[in-house]
Amino acid sequence: MNSTEKTPIVLIHGLWMTPKSWNTWAERFRAQGHEVIIPGWPGIDDRSVEDIRRDPSALKGIGLKQIADNYERIIRALPVKPIIMGHSFGGVITQMLADRGLGAAYVGVAPGQTAGVTALPLSTLWTGTPILSNPFGRNGAKPLSKRHFHFTFGNDLSRAASDALWEEHAVNSYNRVFFEGVTSVLNEKGGVTHVDYARADRAPLLVITGEIDHVVPPAIGRAIVKKYRSSGSPAVVEYKEYAGRTHRLVSQDGWEEIADYALTWAVAHATASAA
Repeated sequence: MNSTEKTPIVLIHGLWMTPKSWNTWAERFRAQGHEVIIPGWPGIDDRSVEDIRRDPSALKGIGLKQIADNYERIIRALPVKPIIMGHSFGGVITQMLADRGLGAAYVGVAPGQTAGVTALPLSTLWTGTPILSNPFGRNGAKPLSKRHFHFTFGNDLSRAASDALWEEHAVNSYNRVFFEGVTSVLNEKGGVTHVDYARADRAPLLVITGEIDHVVPPAIGRAIVKKYRSSGSPAVVEYKEYAGRTHRLVSQDGWEEIADYALTWAVAHATASAA
């Protein structure tokens, strides 16, 4: 890549969402000259929200390693290391890819915690209740109710406005992903989401949270950063928190400010890291 080319960006969506959830940031980054790639998780790919709801069978049994492996294949086919940004469980996958050394810089937007980060506020546990309450459904693909969507994604909105967003974006869960994420919290060495926090050559990582996020409250973001920093690794890990923001950081009113900060940070740190 010559000095006039811009670093490509890979955006990773989260649970209950599709690549469509990133349309805001993607369009803004493309307008600034970046190639933006937004692959869907296996089973979602480029399917519509309506099609996934109608037939979610392809989502059943898919786990985090399978999703991370799929992103690795896509990223390794690129001519240069991209900036990798992930939202929510996409932020977990971003950290897993960082552990594999695949990016030039990483941004976790309200990222879930990887193995050994034990902060688990009550609101976070409640977001997983529809899935965790049925351990026999571990390999299922449970739909997200409008009521639960209002708690997890639309807690700054009226119920009617939240329901409208549900219609546009919400798809079934990958139940296995949620179970793996939760069970990894207390299994740092053997959890599916294990990463080497002490890795010295990891590219810079930024963790972003929102003050009133029910899914990934700031306590989780701070705990993630503390885990990396306390490992003794010299790799850059930084934290940014936004007042009045929910889990919907990529589309809530004022998302432009967060997108611009994330991009400016990532480009600067990717360039510095390469140098």
